[in-house]
Amino acid sequence: MSEIQEHSSANNMPTTYDPKAAEQKWYRYWMEGGFFKAGQVPEAKPYTIVIPPPNVTGMLHIGHALDFTLQDILIRTKRMQGYDALWLPGSDHAGIATQTRVEQTLRAEGISRYDLGREKFLEKVWEWKEHYADTIREQWAKMGFSLDYSRERFTLDEGLSKAVREVFVKLYEKGLIYRGKYIINWDPAARTALSDIEVEYKEVNGHLYHLQYPLKDGSGFITVATTRPETMLGDTAVAVHPEDERYRHLIGQPLVLPIVNREIPIIADEYVDKEFGSGAVKITPAHDPNDFEVGLRHDLPQITVMDESGKMNEAAGKYQGMDRSECRKAIVADLKESGVLVRIEDHVHQVGHSERSGAVVEPYLSTQWFVKMKPLAEAAIAAQKSGKGVHFVPERFEKIYLHWIENVRDWCISRQLWWGHRIPAWYCESCGELHVAREAVDTCAKCGGHELVQDDDVLDTWFSSALWPFSTLGWPDEDSEDFKRFFPTDVLVTGYDIIYFWVARMIFTALEFTGEIPFKDVLIHGLVRDSEGQKMSKSLGNGVDPLDVIEKYGADAMRYMISTSSTPGQDLRFHWERVEQARNFANKIWNASRFALMNLEGVTFEDIDIQGDLSTSDRWILHRFNETARNITRLIDAYEFGETGRELYNFIWDDLCDWYIEFAKLSFYGEDPVAKRKTQSVLAYVLDRTLRLIHPFMPFISEEIWQHLPHRGETITLAEWPQFDPSLEAPDAVREMNLLIDMIRSVRNIRAEVNVPMSKQIELIVKPGSAELLDIIERNSHYIRRFCNTSQYEASLSAAVPEKAMTAVVTGAELYLPLAGLIDISQEIARLEKELGHLNKEVERVEKKLANEGFVSKAPAKVIEEERAKMADYASKRDKVLARIAELKG
Repeated sequence: MSEIQEHSSANNMPTTYDPKAAEQKWYRYWMEGGFFKAGQVPEAKPYTIVIPPPNVTGMLHIGHALDFTLQDILIRTKRMQGYDALWLPGSDHAGIATQTRVEQTLRAEGISRYDLGREKFLEKVWEWKEHYADTIREQWAKMGFSLDYSRERFTLDEGLSKAVREVFVKLYEKGLIYRGKYIINWDPAARTALSDIEVEYKEVNGHLYHLQYPLKDGSGFITVATTRPETMLGDTAVAVHPEDERYRHLIGQPLVLPIVNREIPIIADEYVDKEFGSGAVKITPAHDPNDFEVGLRHDLPQITVMDESGKMNEAAGKYQGMDRSECRKAIVADLKESGVLVRIEDHVHQVGHSERSGAVVEPYLSTQWFVKMKPLAEAAIAAQKSGKGVHFVPERFEKIYLHWIENVRDWCISRQLWWGHRIPAWYCESCGELHVAREAVDTCAKCGGHELVQDDDVLDTWFSSALWPFSTLGWPDEDSEDFKRFFPTDVLVTGYDIIYFWVARMIFTALEFTGEIPFKDVLIHGLVRDSEGQKMSKSLGNGVDPLDVIEKYGADAMRYMISTSSTPGQDLRFHWERVEQARNFANKIWNASRFALMNLEGVTFEDIDIQGDLSTSDRWILHRFNETARNITRLIDAYEFGETGRELYNFIWDDLCDWYIEFAKLSFYGEDPVAKRKTQSVLAYVLDRTLRLIHPFMPFISEEIWQHLPHRGETITLAEWPQFDPSLEAPDAVREMNLLIDMIRSVRNIRAEVNVPMSKQIELIVKPGSAELLDIIERNSHYIRRFCNTSQYEASLSAAVPEKAMTAVVTGAELYLPLAGLIDISQEIARLEKELGHLNKEVERVEKKLANEGFVSKAPAKVIEEERAKMADYASKRDKVLARIAELKG
């Protein structure tokens, strides 16, 4: 492409837009040109977004398409505004999710990871990763994302691994990482610990089992209820509230645990709700997180009665070897037989399931690595409360974020997997000494032995993801040019479902290791649901593949629909009809541009001149474009993509295509060469800059059309973003055009009502309300004659009102269409009375608004003045309609 395109032509612009051809052509052109690469404009202000890294577990879904499209809109806008814009791509190794998927494929071949061994298994996972990383890149390309691939990162890259080891060691040295036995979420199918986010709670129809635990002295019993009778084998106490009068005399006395016949104490703890059930609860410290905390407070034994696969272990006695569900049936039968089970109730409750394997999660006592979160949270809380923290959009999410970080619990960071960041800890086999280090340890600092073995576990995926905004830019090398230039980043775009688990942890780690918040803004969007509002899922079969949408309607239609249907913080519904509407919008832009180009033959970029004597419609479209450009910039800065879409749609479809281009035909097909040249300039100017405004939303079609227009530069991607230009303001032209449009629309509406086609000429009489309006109407009479298609036309302050005429009232003027023989007087009266009813409602609505003291006292003076002007306008129109009804009835 030449830097300056001297000649534009519609001859080589196809009649219809072909998305596939344009998308392949322009993405390849952008990539070959290196237009997405940051750091090429050192004097420009940096603007950074790091992509929330998708998991290398499979294809991107429609939720990814929304998330990434919003980011692309922001980055393309900022690039055009002259920023040194970096959108850093990457992907996440997604420990348990990826390992589970690879193990599933191996099982289909009759192989387990243990058959392969750790090294060979990891080779298989890396092969999987490479395949899906390539797939993700292909999807990014098809969606038109302007990513800087030269800086692409992966959470298991050596640079990121170095950052992970640095953070682990520093936190360990500060005493913020420790190893201990705690209750964690355990996936018995994948045999690993899970983070809270990897647990999905589902409503399950279960049972509540009421059991009687006898007092040792035989004087009675205490009734407890449980949904999991198999865990009673690990009970080490029964707890009651210290102020519960029913049990106060029993505190400290022993009970006999049925079946096991082991003595357990009755303890007092405020955790117990004395109003719920019997007011007594069984305490199983090794199999319930709340019981675990109670057990720590009372120094209770921790008895684990299951193994890592969910089967009962030797502590379960005769039930050893049974699966937990099998054990439940057996133990319920035994409890019934012994008379301990007094009743069973149906009970609906929430049960945690592994997001990855689908297995019921087991609260499990295990030796794991943990991060002390409260000390890390302190800096984040202080920053947020001092106003120096992140800005949440919408703001309501700040309260949710603060509540969580103020009540944060220690984080279990170890996972019993092979795929991930291996924990940088080594154990001396000779003396048992623990060594935590950045690099492999080969000599024990305590005994000098050389038999050191690295911890088998890997780190939770979120541990490396928590470092993403700065590890991807070169940290811990603080001399990294990218780190110095592009950190902190500007905005994080993400869903509300991972505020706690990812957003908060990134803020914690960034403050701890860089002293800065990692991003200025956090834009929260919702989920993409189906057209009925249901969550998309494989089981429901209602998911939408973004590539299917692109195949059918093109990438621009998908991007425009999904981004402009989005409201910060809210879920959105996916409607195929809306994608079709977006495709129709793209076609409207294409057809209007093609018409424009047919009338811009021979016009060069240097020929474009919008100064001097311009027509009313020329000045109006420049004003409207200028106003639209200002609004679009403001709305994108406020992340109001839905409002941005409406603004763009209304300007392009209504103002530019339906009105201005129609008005421009008078100049193009007229006899005045000067007027024609001016209109050509205005149309070329407005169309060029309108394409720039739509480009972040519809990058492919905007580039395709822009390259046909007279333009300067290699690509619209780097074209200057339209700035608000005060010299283009023309409120007088807006007033005139609003009057003309109102008149033309009113005449067309009347024609439609009485079935008079536009091809048939009519007589039109206009009676303005003032000499000033008469002057405006007369100066623009060529528009009125042309678009109302008049055979006779009269505009006069003293125009005679014909008896048999259709009537329309616009702001400041009355229109009469003498249609003798074509109208029924009674029908015309009925139509005017319907219009009168509408005007009465409008007058009443504005009256109420202006009578509302709250509105008048709080609203800006300009808004109040606008409402008063509306009131006067509606009242004037109503008076004219009333007068006309009286005339017809008289």
